[in-house]
Amino acid sequence: MTPDDRAFLTQLFEAAVAAADPAQILAAHLPPRPKGRTVVIGAGKGAAQLAAAFEALWDGPLEGVVVTRHGQGCPTRQIRVMEAAHPVPDAEGLAASAALFTAVRGLGPDDLVVALICGGGSALLPCPPGDLTLEDEAALGRALLASGAPISVMNAIRKQVSRIKGGRLAAACHPARVVSLIVSDVPGDDPAQVASGPTVPDRSDRAAARALVESWRIALPPRVAEWLAGEAEPAPQPDDPVFARNEVRVIASARASLEAASARSEALGVPAVILSDAIEGEAREVGRVHAAIAREVALRNRPFQRPVVILSGGETTVTLRGPSGRGGRNTEFLLAFALTADGLPLAALAADTDGIDGSEANAGGFAAGDTAARLRRQGIDGPALLAAHDAYAAFEALGDLFNPGPTGTNVNDFRAILIR
Repeated sequence: MTPDDRAFLTQLFEAAVAAADPAQILAAHLPPRPKGRTVVIGAGKGAAQLAAAFEALWDGPLEGVVVTRHGQGCPTRQIRVMEAAHPVPDAEGLAASAALFTAVRGLGPDDLVVALICGGGSALLPCPPGDLTLEDEAALGRALLASGAPISVMNAIRKQVSRIKGGRLAAACHPARVVSLIVSDVPGDDPAQVASGPTVPDRSDRAAARALVESWRIALPPRVAEWLAGEAEPAPQPDDPVFARNEVRVIASARASLEAASARSEALGVPAVILSDAIEGEAREVGRVHAAIAREVALRNRPFQRPVVILSGGETTVTLRGPSGRGGRNTEFLLAFALTADGLPLAALAADTDGIDGSEANAGGFAAGDTAARLRRQGIDGPALLAAHDAYAAFEALGDLFNPGPTGTNVNDFRAILIR
């Protein structure tokens, strides 16, 4: 990959992230000032940046608390920022859930709650129901992550094993009005799916969750399985009167970010096409399909004319089979892509828009038509690393990890393939 190609692809990523920058997107979505108090709550990998941007824009007194991932906080004046673990919840997340409930306790009909919700909130807001414990919820998180199920399936199950998800936090705000400002990281941009919908109810129930567990063959921890099999108070439904005055707005999404990257590519002189903003599936298989499309373009000039940038978004998954190495879904996508696109005249970037790919410090990585050959020259077995879910090691050895650092937003995966 040439330095120019790397710089070009980085500019597209930066354009995608800028389109979801809280400082740019919040101003158009501020609700009117209430007669009473304004309380800000929130959760997600970009919650701290959303809170800071809201403080800068809000003309009036406010208070509140938000929770973000460890190491991704930022300075705020009036809104308390708490940090917790992601992707497996910890005790700090449990404390944050309690703090959110405390923040909205005792509100009246003249008060306003502004909920700043973005991706990552599911893990950051553990709140186990009944006699379940934090360890039970953490075990559920590990089982879901290892299952390979799409985010919509994972969140439908999480909602039934929680006292805060599935609209329950919004219900606790009643009779105050709740305005939820959502940065979507889910395919299809259903706001009830983002962070498992703490302030946005839907009609999912235990029976549906049990059916998903069975169809996806998810190995639930025994205590969680027992809870799901039992009976308990159901999650509030969308037509419940406690939600009658509430409002939900999706203020940023993968679609808008991909369109911004497309516009930047066009401005730089390279036409762009968007495959989809809602691609799901096993990361390595999605990588191979993208490579097949790129091959058709590179060799036969179809279905798109060269030069072109092929863009896509969504959220892939990685099903763990046995012991695994280091690497997130974007590096796994990219290694499968590189091995399949061996020898083609192209360059690619795959990265998570929050700046963190899974649990590693990188957002993703770069690949080109010579990536597989470079691995072979170093004596590195690329297919073996892919089989061991150790794509991080491949790109680390080549110096091709992409490390922008935490971005303060999260609109899911970003993929760009440049074919000159």
